[in-house]
Amino acid sequence: MSAVGQPLRIDPSARRVPPLGGINPTLVGIEVRRMLRNRRTVIFALVFPVAMYFIFAGQSYGGQKVGSGNVAAYILVNMALYGAALTAASIGSMVAMERAQGWSRQLRLTPLNPAAYILVKSLVALLMGGFVIALVNVIAASQGRAQMPTPVWVECGVVTVVCTLTFASLGVFIGYVVPGENAMQILGPGLAALSFLGGVFIPLTQYSEAMRQIAYWTPMYGVSEVARSPLTHELPWYAVANAVAWFALFVLGAAWRMSKDTARV
Repeated sequence: MSAVGQPLRIDPSARRVPPLGGINPTLVGIEVRRMLRNRRTVIFALVFPVAMYFIFAGQSYGGQKVGSGNVAAYILVNMALYGAALTAASIGSMVAMERAQGWSRQLRLTPLNPAAYILVKSLVALLMGGFVIALVNVIAASQGRAQMPTPVWVECGVVTVVCTLTFASLGVFIGYVVPGENAMQILGPGLAALSFLGGVFIPLTQYSEAMRQIAYWTPMYGVSEVARSPLTHELPWYAVANAVAWFALFVLGAAWRMSKDTARV
């Protein structure tokens, strides 16, 4: 309090801005631990893709050749992508709970740059997505059905990790739009539906022409084609355009909603 009983007012511009906007290993570590405490999402993101892989890759068609590998490898990439996408989206959507609990407001009172906060979310999404992808691949490799050259295996894993950024951005966007726990209640079924439409669970060749035309416009179609391209050696230009467009749309949407939320303080 000041001498006349009035509260002191501190100019926010006078605060010392930390390096990198406030990004540091401690903050990243806190975010990782908070994500690991969400056991339901983590277990589902690990168990469901592995179970789906064993169900589909164990069929008689699993050994048929696809690109540099076989159908089982094709299914493996799809399931790893789905698990990583679900994990990344859940990390992004945690902003909904943080807003409801007042954590986001507390962070906005610190020198932490809002853009740095979202960057930390993206980094954690990459780390956790990479963990899910690695685990799914290790389990599949131990089963022995998936066959592809080691460089292709590694390249598919790396590309899939990068693709998870799209769904981290989607999670942040939904987290700023939908209140509280409703975010994952929307994202969970929503990602499953997008995966069916985008050719992750069922190849698009099994769909009618009308369904394929719809699939080409869905967010999961482009990233799944990109993730599989080292294996299939096929990557239509419109799949790349789809992946880039949806990523940009989700990032812009998340930035817009974040700016609206930040403006309230």
